[in-house]
Amino acid sequence: MKHWKIVVVSPYRTALLSFMCLVAFAANSVLCRLALKNQEIGAIEFTFVRVLSGSIALFPIFFISLRRGEASIKSGYKQALALFGYAIFFSLAYVRLETGTGALILFGSVQITMIGISILRGNRLSITEWIGLIITFSGVIYLLAPNLNILGLESQSSIGLAPPPLVASLFMLASGISWSFYSVWGQNASNPSFATARNFLLSAPLALLGLLFLQGEGLWTVKGVMLAATSGAVTSGLGYLTWYVLLKNISLSTAALLQLSVPMVAALGGVLLLGELITVKIILSSLLILGGIFLSIWAKVNMRKQASQNLSSKG
Repeated sequence: MKHWKIVVVSPYRTALLSFMCLVAFAANSVLCRLALKNQEIGAIEFTFVRVLSGSIALFPIFFISLRRGEASIKSGYKQALALFGYAIFFSLAYVRLETGTGALILFGSVQITMIGISILRGNRLSITEWIGLIITFSGVIYLLAPNLNILGLESQSSIGLAPPPLVASLFMLASGISWSFYSVWGQNASNPSFATARNFLLSAPLALLGLLFLQGEGLWTVKGVMLAATSGAVTSGLGYLTWYVLLKNISLSTAALLQLSVPMVAALGGVLLLGELITVKIILSSLLILGGIFLSIWAKVNMRKQASQNLSSKG
């Protein structure tokens, strides 16, 4: 069976796709916060429109793959549940979290959860990976903690030492955990494009149930629906597909570094479009969270290089 294969040869195309993915992932946070902060749409409603529009945008890939006999719909229910969990908690969190803060909590919780799953599966971490994990965890704790006077700074919200809202932060932590399981359960997908389309389609009924049975705010405006639809069809659905294409043409370390820059781009979007501040607390927690993630990735990449060199020397 032949799967769809898109090969990007030109380094200019690779750079363009990298930029597109970076903007798309950061835009998910910006679009959601933009819609919810200004009460253009409710969180439950935003999730429904986002998932539904993503399903519609990806349906041609799903349909054509099935017609060609390239894939099956038999599996994917766990991933669909995890995708819905990520989307609903993401929206609920951004009712109150600022853009950059939410992105940092999301990325920190994803890294911690993914490493935790790896440990539970029996994988051993190197000392460097442990150090990276501890630094990342410390950054998340500092970001969520009450006013801590670090580096002699005064504990004033004006310089950004006030903690983010607890409930909203817990929602974003749950979103990151859901995304981690979504990634782990789908990491061996033989046809990622079809799997992405299938997961969106299977999660659409869950989003509908959420709309019908969860207590939403009943907020619907044309602007809010358009923001949610853009998040679902463009920056989520098509953004994820572009990412899978890009992964075939870049190294693991490059992919990881691109993802690390997403919270910073999201924070910049919050500044430009929402008038948010890049505070002292955001800067310090960013250094800890993203620095810890970078250290863990660097250790993993070096371990893989060493293993590859050992195999080559034995051959």
